[in-house]
Amino acid sequence: METVTLRRFELADADAMMAWASDPEVTAFMTWEPYESVDSLRAFIRDTVLPHPWFRAICLAGDGDGDGGATPVGAVSVTPTADRCRAEVAVAVARAHWGKGVATAALRRALAAAFADLDGVERVEALVDVGNAASRRALEKAGFQQEAVLRSYCVVKGQLRDMVIYSFISTDPLVE
Repeated sequence: METVTLRRFELADADAMMAWASDPEVTAFMTWEPYESVDSLRAFIRDTVLPHPWFRAICLAGDGDGDGGATPVGAVSVTPTADRCRAEVAVAVARAHWGKGVATAALRRALAAAFADLDGVERVEALVDVGNAASRRALEKAGFQQEAVLRSYCVVKGQLRDMVIYSFISTDPLVE
């Protein structure tokens, strides 16, 4: 498996991010629609990603221009909730990298960094569509524990969906 690295996004990443953020298969289980223009994606990076407390580009070591993984092949974010002890994780990976352990590795790295970087966070949660088997598997391989199925929990792409809630707490052992 390729070595996964995480780094902060830059506005210059909009073109690379467009390759997967515009893919309907990548965004199928996301609450947001595929991006249709690089300008709207650049605005999202500027207005949401850059000021976000913990939103990282998923890169592959050796990819890009020699800086250890310049080109983003996905994104992972850890967003603190109104309750300071909890945060929510989300991950998206380009289809070309599905099934290769990239999401799992990114989740593991995100957990290790987020507990250190986000003051007071003791629990990281993930809400995953019950039908998203690949994301569920990635979370489990990263050490998350399934807690419950939340029936008719939210609307995704106009349909009421059941969601599975996963958690990882700061005292859980990080999986290598």
